[in-house]
Amino acid sequence: MGITRTKNSVTRPIAGFCKLAIAIGCLALHAYSTAAQGPPYHWRLHTDAQVKLDGKPPLAWNIYQTDKKKEQHLVLVLLGRRYLAIDLKAKQVYQVFPTDLRAQGKDFESDELFKKERLLPTNDWLLRDVGPAEMIRLTLGDYGRTLEVMLPHPLDLRAFY
Repeated sequence: MGITRTKNSVTRPIAGFCKLAIAIGCLALHAYSTAAQGPPYHWRLHTDAQVKLDGKPPLAWNIYQTDKKKEQHLVLVLLGRRYLAIDLKAKQVYQVFPTDLRAQGKDFESDELFKKERLLPTNDWLLRDVGPAEMIRLTLGDYGRTLEVMLPHPLDLRAFY
């Protein structure tokens, strides 16, 4: 009596290995897609900032910036009922829908707002340091109006260390 091997006893371990490899690949792809989306942005109300639309302050406005130092070039502006996300480095403005924002008290949290399909036409960009603040002036192409934002510089507390 010899030992006989059947076809199933050889292919079962290989099939199990293939299923395991596919499952690991799917998990890695899911982890990559969520990492590429980026962590959520936390938008904090900036109480010292100022906004002007055609040289006059709008009736309802707010300015929000992220907490992270590396993302200080990202600004969220509320004009009336319209939200605009501004990337100061790229000199681009994006339309933001209120459903993209999750309220957390006076602040907001959101996922990625800077998507190419929401890009608004702008021109006449001017970024200038005006003493204690940075002035951003641009013309919104869809409104044809000039938006001016004054963002105070963060305090430099290095002298106290």
